[in-house]
Amino acid sequence: MSDTDLPSATATSASGPNFVAVQASPEFQDLRRRLRRFVFPMSALFLMWYFAYVMLGAFAHDFMATKVWGNINVGLLIGLGQFLSTFVITAIYVVWANRELDPHAEAIRAELESGAA
Repeated sequence: MSDTDLPSATATSASGPNFVAVQASPEFQDLRRRLRRFVFPMSALFLMWYFAYVMLGAFAHDFMATKVWGNINVGLLIGLGQFLSTFVITAIYVVWANRELDPHAEAIRAELESGAA
């Protein structure tokens, strides 16, 4: 594909949405701020939880090998907890996004599609 086959970055229809203006709008900035206030802390918490598991596995062999029931030990339970916490975080995000993000995103989309942007 040559450069002449690519659409121009400035080639937009006169009635098309101005995405740059929408991105700079206070509504869109608020949407991004809301997303970041959830995603960054939740990611940090999960990473701390994950690295704690890795560090325990590397340096606390006796603790991780502690039998809880039969051949089930603490390390296995914490490892399964990693999977469980991933599903819990996903469920929390879906509920939160449906309540906090989706109404604002829908309003921005409606404004964009109506040509009012």
